[in-house]
Parts: sequence; structure tokens; C-alpha cells
Amino acid sequence: MAMEDTSTASTLIFTSGGIDMEIDQSLPQEEANEIQRSGTVLEDELRYQLISLSSIRFEIDTCSDSSFSPDRYSFGSSRVGSPTAVSVTTDGESISYIRSIVEQMIASGDEQECVRVYSKIRKGAVYASFRKLEIPHISIGDTRMLDSDGLDEIVRRWILAARICFGELFVIEKQLFDQIFQEDSSSLGTDIKYTYFVETVNGPARQLFSFAQTVCSSSSRRSSEKLFSILNLYGALSDLLPDIQMIFNSDPMGIEATQTLAKIADVASTILSEFEDALLKEISTFRIPGGSIHHMTRYVMNYMKKMLIFKQTLIELTVSKPVSLEPVISGDLIKNFIRLDAPTEPNQPDQEGGEAILGLHFNWIATVLQFKLEEKSKLYDDDSLAHLFMMNNIYHMVQQIDSNSELKEMIGDAYFRKLIGKFRMEATKYMRSTWARVLSCLRYEGLYVDIDSLSKSAVRRRLKTFNSMFKEVHRRQATSLVPDVQLREELRISISEKLIQAYRCFLKRFAGHLPMNYIKYSPEDLEVAILDFFEGYPVSQHLMWER
Repeated sequence: MAMEDTSTASTLIFTSGGIDMEIDQSLPQEEANEIQRSGTVLEDELRYQLISLSSIRFEIDTCSDSSFSPDRYSFGSSRVGSPTAVSVTTDGESISYIRSIVEQMIASGDEQECVRVYSKIRKGAVYASFRKLEIPHISIGDTRMLDSDGLDEIVRRWILAARICFGELFVIEKQLFDQIFQEDSSSLGTDIKYTYFVETVNGPARQLFSFAQTVCSSSSRRSSEKLFSILNLYGALSDLLPDIQMIFNSDPMGIEATQTLAKIADVASTILSEFEDALLKEISTFRIPGGSIHHMTRYVMNYMKKMLIFKQTLIELTVSKPVSLEPVISGDLIKNFIRLDAPTEPNQPDQEGGEAILGLHFNWIATVLQFKLEEKSKLYDDDSLAHLFMMNNIYHMVQQIDSNSELKEMIGDAYFRKLIGKFRMEATKYMRSTWARVLSCLRYEGLYVDIDSLSKSAVRRRLKTFNSMFKEVHRRQATSLVPDVQLREELRISISEKLIQAYRCFLKRFAGHLPMNYIKYSPEDLEVAILDFFEGYPVSQHLMWER
């Protein structure tokens, strides 16, 4: 129906009875029928205009990649190929015309029917836009079967949809409702009008909340990796909460949003506690070949760095100290946990309570990791390899902490210094357990019968012992592995400085008293041999540098 025809019909109605006109039973039947037909004409026109409006009102742009990226909340760099924008294409003339129809229906006493028609039509339009977001319907069982990557993917999609809905779609819908049903043109109570508005967005809003609640309810099979999807979900919903409360005001939907956020927070805190507990109870007995870095060390250090991405969220959520200390835990572990009774350090007087407590968790995780590594080192029969294992893993911890200022801050300077001290102690123990006996062969003690009388047989036995011991040490150290290039080179240099110097002095002093077949290695041979150390693979028993 054209706009002019409707305007003419409306004019006839209002000039016949005025603003507050109702159908008078005393009117001729033909005139009463005309009024009823005119009311139907207005209702049909309102329906038509609202349908037309809904066909152009919301266009979800599935190609744009600019306005609604979820990267603020997401860990990683992959993108979700989802709708990313809502465009508004209506003009003031269309809104004014719809409002004029509404005002006429209100004046004729059809306000409730008017609002009902509006709600029904707009509800369909909102849901049609919502369906373009392709939010999956998932059950608790579905969520439990997802791995961390799968959960992260659907949470990213939810974040994108929630930002579009609560940040744009529902807000625009509320503005539209307020424009059309202005307060001064309505005889319906505000609460009744608001109920009709909520009905237009109720379905999509409930589906969004249902998704978040389903993810939380699937917590019976928690995985430590799922913590970051949960934190992602919490961060997004927390950021959208002011918009949600503005849209739904005192409606139960706003309360549900707050309750959902609290439930997500509880799940996140529980997963963190379970991670700490699982680390403490880790009992694998697999020996890492070559004394290299344990997969547990890499995992835990990477996990803490991921936690830092959600630092502010974790500060909000972390309201209690780490898992309670059980009596069965070693006293060494408690002793190493230096921040338990000191949540803030002297050089951090302004550290807030939430950050201090989160720092306790970081410190506790690092302490437990060190404790578990010491347990793993006891699996090695060779003391040299056990100390090399500790060196590798503690050095990896030190490097990861030192290269990340935020992690270093959360761990605390006192524990970091203690960790460096632990590394140095293990390096000293390694050198002593591996090279003390070899170097003792090159000492002068015991080689002289008296001050001026050299025992040639003792010198020969000593060098023969050295040759045998060095061959065995070489075999073991070549199969040992030091993944870090810098640490590997520093160890080789340290060994060379001690061994080559001692060997040169020994040969210089006693070579004239030894048959040539006793001198199997030159100092240069030893230098070449040391280059085989810590590569992690065996060398040939017939060495090129062996005479």
C-alpha cells in the first residue's frame, strides 16, 4: 500500500472522532465497520513497513575483517572466518513514517496490538540476522569431547557473535524501539513496553548465554589447556557486561549474564588449581635421553607465558592462594616456596593484593616444577647425567623467565636469584662428578718416590688410566644432549680450560719419560674430541683423533 493512501485513510479516521475516539455503538453500522477496516489497514501497513525495514535494517558483513576482531581476547593468531560487522541502512523518514502509524494506532486504542505486532515482526528480523552468525548448538557431551583447539575455535566464534549482538545488534534494536515508541506517545506502562522489547531479542540472547553455560557445565573432564578458552570467554563476557546491563536493565536476562560470568570465573579458578595439583602429583618415570630438557619443563614454562596473556583477567579471578600444602609434601618444597608468607617483596611496595596473589601462583608453579625435576633427576644411574639434566632444565627455566619481564616480575626477584644459584650449583656438581677423577690423573701427587726421584711406572700407569677414563667420558658426553647452543658452548669452553691446560702441563713435564705409544692424544686431539660433547649421538669407537 502506498504511503499517500494510508495517510488519507488515517486522516479520515482522526477527523471523524479525534485523538481519543473509540468505536461508538450508536454510530451507524457502516461507519463502525469503516473504523474497524481503517484500524486493520493501519495494522497491515505497520506490518508491511516493519517487514520492509527488517529486510534492509541489518546486513551482516561476512567479508569484512576490520571492526570486530576477537584478537583482544584470543590467544594465538588464527582468524575465524565469521561475520564481523553490522551495517545500518535505514533513514529518518522511514522511522518517522512508522512512528506516525504507531501514534495513530495508539490514539485509536490499539496500542497493545501495535506493540505485539512490532515485537513479532522485529523478533523474526533479529533472529534472521542472528542466524547469519552461525553459532553452533552444542551439548555438554559435545563440549567434553572437544580438545583445547576445538573449544578455542568455537569460543572465538561465540566471542565474535556476542560482540556483534550485545555491542551492536541488540543496542540498535533497542534504539529503534525507543524511537518508535516514544515515552510521551504511549499509554502503556514502561515495564509492559520493555517486556515487548525484550521479547524481540530474548531468543538469541538466551542462546548466547546457554552456550557459555554449556561450556562451564562440561567441566567434569577439564583439561589444563582449556583454561585459556575459559579465560577468553570470561574476558569477552566481562567486557560486554555493561552493554548487556544497559540493554536488559533490571530484566532477569541481565541477572543471568552476571551469574554466567560468576560461573565462568569459578570454572577458571578450578582449572588453575587442578593444573597446580596435577603438576604436584606428576609421577612419570620416563628418563629423558641424554639428560635433555624434560617435556614437562617446556610445557609448564609455556603454560605460564600463556597465563600472562590473560594476566588482568587472572588478577580479577585469583582470590585465594595456591593449593594447600599437604603434610606429605617434602620440606624442601615448602622451603623453596619463599613467597608463601610474603605476598609482596620489599622492592615492590605498591604491588596490589590481586597481583600479589597471582604472583604466588606463578611462584608456586615454578617451585613445584623445580621440585619435580629434582625427583626426575634421581631416575638416572649416572650422577654426571643427573646433574646435566638439572642444568639443562634449570637453565631453560632461567632463560624463559629472564627473557620475559612480566614473567620475571610475577615469579619474583628473590626466587629468580635462587634459581640462578641452583643452576650454578648443578654446574659445579656436574664438573666435579664428571671430571674430578679424570683431572686427578694429571696431578703430580704420587708420581715421585721422593723429592728428586720420579717413578716412571707411576707416570705410565697414570697416563694409561687417563686415556681409558677420557675415552669412557668422551663416549658418555657425546651421547649427552645440551639443546641450548650458548650453554653447550660455555660448557665446552669450561671443560677445555680445565682439561687442556692440565694435559699440556702433564705432557710438558713427563713426555720425556714416556714411550710414544703411551701418548694416545695430543692436546689438539682433546680439543677436537670436546667438540663431540653434548650433541646427543654416539661417536665411532675408532676415533679419527685417536692414535
